[in-house]
Amino acid sequence: MSEQVKEAATHGLTTIDKLRMLLDISKKISRSLDLQEVLNLVMDTLDSLIPYDAAGIFVLQCVDKDSVPEGEEPCVFRSEAVRGYDIDELQDLHLKLGEGFIGNVAISGEPIISHDVRDNPVYVNARDRTRSEMVAPIISNDEVIGVFDLESDELSAYSEDDLQVLMMLASQVAIIIEKVMLHEQLIEKKRLEGQLEVARQVQLELLPARDPELAGFDISAYNFPTEEVSGDYYDWVPIYDDQIGIVIADVSGKGIPASLLMAFLRASLRAATHIGYATHISMAKVNYLLWESIERNQFVTAFYGILDATNRTLSYSNAGHNPPLLINADGKQRFIERGGLPLGMFRDTRYHEYYQWFEPGDMLVLYTDGATEALNEAGEEFGKTRLAASVSEAYELSAREVISNIQKAVMDWTGGKGATDDVTFFVIKALK
Repeated sequence: MSEQVKEAATHGLTTIDKLRMLLDISKKISRSLDLQEVLNLVMDTLDSLIPYDAAGIFVLQCVDKDSVPEGEEPCVFRSEAVRGYDIDELQDLHLKLGEGFIGNVAISGEPIISHDVRDNPVYVNARDRTRSEMVAPIISNDEVIGVFDLESDELSAYSEDDLQVLMMLASQVAIIIEKVMLHEQLIEKKRLEGQLEVARQVQLELLPARDPELAGFDISAYNFPTEEVSGDYYDWVPIYDDQIGIVIADVSGKGIPASLLMAFLRASLRAATHIGYATHISMAKVNYLLWESIERNQFVTAFYGILDATNRTLSYSNAGHNPPLLINADGKQRFIERGGLPLGMFRDTRYHEYYQWFEPGDMLVLYTDGATEALNEAGEEFGKTRLAASVSEAYELSAREVISNIQKAVMDWTGGKGATDDVTFFVIKALK
């Protein structure tokens, strides 16, 4: 069929004929989840509805403004399916929001018909042969996600009826794009869930499998993550028969990035422990390693100590971590406010080593701020006072039961919702 006959036949289609063709196209594209296949199908059948010499479906891609270098635009058009353009013309077509018919339609959300593009100052010449043009927005959830562009070598090639047909087809394209995006998001979600499960299993392997056993002490620790992986960390490392190294730490952030930093911290501190550094030397060396390796907005609070069962002493250094709670056999309580800056903030931070002697019945509770910052419905924090009260209530119980009592108190305070940040406890009881 010649181009003239084809054009005459197309323009001879009734509205009912066009609607039937639109319905047929909609049925075909609804069967596929391959976006490129669907858009190519639309372009291949579009000429049967509205003749064109060049056409394109352009999808708007936007990224966070803060992640874009200065001078570059956060939103650009990506050509998903095009017909009738030369390769050189496509390479030169780099429209931004507000530029040309396409850029203006993307901003306004209103379609455009130009009967003679040469008379319109908005027009950007991407194809020398074009004389008339019609552009319709592709809208999803009241937002323009792309544009549908038709160009003709003839003047006044498009009518209002053509525009209505193009708008209906654009709405179908919007539906399929949204459908495909949701499908891709579901696949990505499942992929990430699989990765998170692997990360969770790896992280569980990094945590101690059991509580430490040390003569004269009852010791227990536990981590309550709020996500699949945690930024909190605790560990204990045997040094001699009567000595263990203990660690509790809180990495800034959540999720996989925080868990990776936690794994790095674990390896660094374990290496320092096996070498035999004093606690403040270990902290200084780990601080430098972190400062070299992590982003400037990341840091770690950590408490690292060496518990000596023979001398019943704990030598320790505190790098910006929550002050430990000490409860004596006579019921006296105090938070030990000693320590330095968090790890990884500054290159040459110095740390001090302190000593805590344990009398029979003394109990030391280490914790992360997920517990004390847990909020009730009124927005009030659980706080250190309630933490101390929950520990005192369980003073006569085992170290593991003390942890359970504190966690129950946190859950009760939050109305059963739990903390919004990871919670970790490390309890050391000197037996009477």
